[in-house]
Amino acid sequence: MKLRHLLLAASLLSPVLGAPAYAAVIGQNVPAEAITAARIAALPADQQKAWRDYLARSEAQKKADKAALAAEREGLTQFPEQSHGHGHDNSMPLDKDISWYASAEAKHIGDNIVSFQTPAGGWGKNADRAGPLRLKGQAYVTNNLSGYLTENDFDAPVEPDWNYVGTFDNNATDTEMHFLAKLAKALPGKEGNAYRASFIKGLKYILAAQFPNGGWPQVWPLEGGYHDAITYNDNAVSEAAAVMTDVSENKDGDFDFVPAALRDAAAQSAAKALEVILATQVSVQGKPAIWGQQHDALTLKPCSARNFEPPALASDESAALLVYLMSLPNPSLKLQAAIHSGMAFLAEHTITNISITGKSDPGGKHAVIKDGSKPIWARYYDAATGTPVFGERDKSLHDSMNDLSEERRNGYSWYVSSPEKAIQAYMSWSSAHQAKN
Repeated sequence: MKLRHLLLAASLLSPVLGAPAYAAVIGQNVPAEAITAARIAALPADQQKAWRDYLARSEAQKKADKAALAAEREGLTQFPEQSHGHGHDNSMPLDKDISWYASAEAKHIGDNIVSFQTPAGGWGKNADRAGPLRLKGQAYVTNNLSGYLTENDFDAPVEPDWNYVGTFDNNATDTEMHFLAKLAKALPGKEGNAYRASFIKGLKYILAAQFPNGGWPQVWPLEGGYHDAITYNDNAVSEAAAVMTDVSENKDGDFDFVPAALRDAAAQSAAKALEVILATQVSVQGKPAIWGQQHDALTLKPCSARNFEPPALASDESAALLVYLMSLPNPSLKLQAAIHSGMAFLAEHTITNISITGKSDPGGKHAVIKDGSKPIWARYYDAATGTPVFGERDKSLHDSMNDLSEERRNGYSWYVSSPEKAIQAYMSWSSAHQAKN
C-alpha cells in the first residue's frame, strides 16, 4: 500500500528555541460527562431501562466492594500499607513456554493475581504481580492519584481513596485474565482450580462491566467523569473484546474449563462489541475515518479524558482496533468497509518528514523537519478537519507539539509509530478482501 505524506502546517515545523509558549492555541478542552440517571432519562424511551439497570448494578457492586473491604478491616487497629504501583505487564509474561506456567515463580504471580482480585472480579492497574500477596484489609489497588492535579482537574477522582478499583486501563484485568488462562492450561489438575475460578470470576466481571450498547468503560464499577466513557484508550475495548473472542472460540484449547453457557455469553459480548466499534467510527468531511480515544457512552461522540487529552481521533488506539478487526474471521461487507476506510485515513495521514528529538536535547523533545524519517502519526487528529491537535495541562489545545510546555512535550507520546503494525497487517488482509468502490 502506498503511503502518502501529510504536510504539517508551518507553525509545527518552525524552530522552537525562543518560540513563545502557547503561541497557537486553537481551543479549550471540555470535560467528559458521567453516566447519570438524568442523562439516561433523556435517552429514547426504548433505551432507558437497559441503562437504568446497568447504572443500578454498578452502584450496587461498588457498595458491595466497599462493604467487603470494610468487613476485612473491622477490628484492625492499623491497615496494611497500600501497594505501590510499578511493573504490571512486565510482571505477568505471556510469552513463556507453557511448561514455565507450572513453575513456582508463575504460581506465585498467579497467587498474587487471585489475592488482589476485587470482589466484583476485576483488578487494579500498575501493580507488581510478582510482589507480595494481598494482606487482610489491604486496599485492592495501588495508589493511582495523579501528581499533577490542578483546579477542576478532569483527573481528580470523586473519591480519592476509591480510585480505579477494577479497571481496563493500562492493560489491567485483560493481562491478568490471559495469565490466569496460561496457568489453567499448565495446571490441569487440582492445583490449577484456584486460577480457573479466578478466571471465571474475571470473565463474569467483564460481562457485567459491558455497556448495553457493547462498549466498556475504563473503570467498573463506574467512577464518573471520563472513566465512564467507551474507552479505546490503552486498547481497553479491543482487549476486552479479544478476551471474549478467544473464550468464545476456545482459542488453542485454552478455555476448555469455561462452561458452555459462559462461552456463549462471551460470543454474544464480542458481537455487541463489534457493533459499537462500527457505530463509533467517525467520519471526517463526509468520509469514514478512525476512532476517538474515548466516546461518550450515551451519545457515542468522541469525548475528552485528562486535561490534555482532547475529544479527537486517536491514531494509536485506532490502529489497535483495526488490528483486532482484521483478526476476525468471515468479515461482513460492512466490517470490510470500515477497515478499508480506517486504513485509508492512516495512510493519508502518514508523516515521513518529521522527527522527534530526545528529552535530553536542549529544551526537551521537539518536532523538527527531517525528510526521509521513519513513518509516524500524530497521536490526535481534529475530528472535524483531520489535522493534528495537541493538549496542555491547563486544558488549552494547540496545533503544534512545539508550543506545549517542556513537561508535556517530554511526558507524553504526541507522535506514534504503532499504525505501522496495522499497515503491515493490512497488506496481508487486503489481498483477500479487496476494497469495493
